[in-house]
Amino acid sequence: MLSQLLSHPLTRDADLDSPDTTILRRRIIAEKPLLRSIYKEWYDFIAAAVPAGPGQVLELGAGAGFFKEVLPESLASEIFFLPDIDLVCDGCCLPVADGALRAVVMTDVFHHLPRVDAFLAEINRCVRPGGVVAMVEPWVTPWSRFVFGKLHHEPFLPAASWRFAASGPLSGANGALPWIVLCRDRERFLSICPDWEIETPLLMMPLRYLLSGGVSLRSLVPGGCHGLLVGIEACLSPVMDKLALFAGLVLRRRA
Repeated sequence: MLSQLLSHPLTRDADLDSPDTTILRRRIIAEKPLLRSIYKEWYDFIAAAVPAGPGQVLELGAGAGFFKEVLPESLASEIFFLPDIDLVCDGCCLPVADGALRAVVMTDVFHHLPRVDAFLAEINRCVRPGGVVAMVEPWVTPWSRFVFGKLHHEPFLPAASWRFAASGPLSGANGALPWIVLCRDRERFLSICPDWEIETPLLMMPLRYLLSGGVSLRSLVPGGCHGLLVGIEACLSPVMDKLALFAGLVLRRRA
């Protein structure tokens, strides 16, 4: 009952794997000022990590967002065809030449990769020395275990393996996957990707995304509360390792 009451009317009972749902989510992000501000902050973090120099910037899972407004030269890709998408591709099989990319960027995509080992093989092949993979993803903390484990529709399984059933391009997920690969199993990652460094995660947003309702729920606070919430979260920074829901992550390939 509570879930139905809080569900956003545009996407209530929507098929997560339908391109139409991604288009509706694009509209939701555009129409919710607090949520759009959150995405803009995420995109600024990601864009700041992208190195200069030769090579294309490929965004995975670009369909609902607006990263191209922040970095216009980026190539927007999605798992299925959508308006304003430059390329349809699977992150585990990228249609680009060896060493052609200076960056792969994404927002809330890594945890939807059912074969993350295949994705790692692709970045080893496609990203040039000095290039990066930059992303914002869910992260595992005591608070996120409760929020994502109890209040979110996607599985959040910190004890799971690297793989999960690929039920659909967006419905298949493990929200804990980025933490599993880059924190819990860090040594395994570095053995597979020995030329890469994992920069210190930027832990963030214990409140704002939750109160915004994200792309699935109604906003729980007015859009004008953004500045106040930023201030509250700044006060929580000393305990962000206990409270963060998300992490800004940068993987950098040694030059």
